[in-house]
Amino acid sequence: MPRLPSFLSPAAWVIVGLAAASTIGICLMRPPASRALQFWIFAIQHKPFYQTAIAGWNHTHPDKPVELVLMSGTALQQRMMSSFFSGTPIADVLEVERSNIGPAFAGPLEKIGFVDLTDRLRDQGLLDGINRPSFSPWTSRGRIFGIPHDVHPVLLAYRADLVEAAGIDVSRIETWDDYFRVMAPLQVAAGESGGPGRALVVGWPSDYYIAEMLLLESGGAIFDARGRPTLNAPFNARFLARLATWFTGPRPVARSVDWFSASGHRMLLDGLVVGLPVPDWYAGIILKLEIPGLAGKLKLMPLPAWERGGRRTSVWGGTMLGIAKCSPRREDAWEFAQYLYLARATAEALFRRNGIVSPIRSHWTDPVYDQPDPYFCGQPVGRLFLDQAPHVPVRTSSPFNEQALTAFDNCLISVTDYAVRTGRADPATLVPEAQRLLDQAQRDITALVGRNAFLSSPP
Repeated sequence: MPRLPSFLSPAAWVIVGLAAASTIGICLMRPPASRALQFWIFAIQHKPFYQTAIAGWNHTHPDKPVELVLMSGTALQQRMMSSFFSGTPIADVLEVERSNIGPAFAGPLEKIGFVDLTDRLRDQGLLDGINRPSFSPWTSRGRIFGIPHDVHPVLLAYRADLVEAAGIDVSRIETWDDYFRVMAPLQVAAGESGGPGRALVVGWPSDYYIAEMLLLESGGAIFDARGRPTLNAPFNARFLARLATWFTGPRPVARSVDWFSASGHRMLLDGLVVGLPVPDWYAGIILKLEIPGLAGKLKLMPLPAWERGGRRTSVWGGTMLGIAKCSPRREDAWEFAQYLYLARATAEALFRRNGIVSPIRSHWTDPVYDQPDPYFCGQPVGRLFLDQAPHVPVRTSSPFNEQALTAFDNCLISVTDYAVRTGRADPATLVPEAQRLLDQAQRDITALVGRNAFLSSPP
């Protein structure tokens, strides 16, 4: 009989069996309970500020210290959902970004892995004390599962040096139609004078940040208050038709600029675009810290409205602080959450470091928000953002929001392509095609949502 390979020998099988048993034991073994509360975050920009705040907390609360852990947003989401589904260890307190929170709300209400904070917030007067629209991404089926970290209203940053050199008066601008008409002298088509040209606003069909931001500003939505898809609402079709014309014709008014890359920053520095919609975090972190060469060249103004008298802001991004339901120290976690998110000193430090305005309404009178900012030509940046904070649109917390946004953006790409192929520049002529595409997207997303027995409901 031929000799068996060594990996099939009895001794080898014993070794393999021991290794497997050891691996299973390690996987099942929970680490010893830590004396410190675990606090997970995803944003490296928050880490220096939180390190200082936690040092203060640990000094005054030696019996319940906090340990800060930084990880990527994707890793945090995966570990969060693993814990919710299988009971693996997780932090006591988590900071979660809006794009990562959706899956947490996909199951039955009682199975959501975060502590329901609704009654605590109501009992402490925080439902009225915190900017109400800022709760919406963290609210599922009428219950609130996180404290808002921010408001993130959006303003329009524009090249004041170019605008004022051309003698343009921005006070004449109320709507997007006004904006494109008044700023038209600054537009330069690509190829004119041998250069790359200059567009009037940042945006491109495949950029769903812009699509969602502007849709919310306009009053449109892709889910209703009950979480049912509304992609194919006639209003949305008219919106897509109007937005598609920004990217078409011989002189498109919008241009693609990478928000977060060196090449995109170079385009902004070179004045290849006049205006860009920015939330407070983008103004305070990306522009001021990563593009210092624009200091003294930018000013802020409310977003142009889609219709006269309409909303002049939107919202982009958002973060919450949640307490894990499996934490054995919920009361300590709640005490720490209030210390970190609700204190006036915390709000002031967050604005000074990152330019983020507080969602706590009682803090809005703080003079820090009225200080002139040399980067934005001496404007009181904090006050400009806070003036729009009460008007930020409500957002959905649907776990299918990312899929629906992708479908909506695909419709915008297709409508834009249709406009280019047919040479149609009048939005009214694009509405039927936009409606046809949105009807199909609505069927697809409705089928996807309908597979979830916990969220689907009869119309």
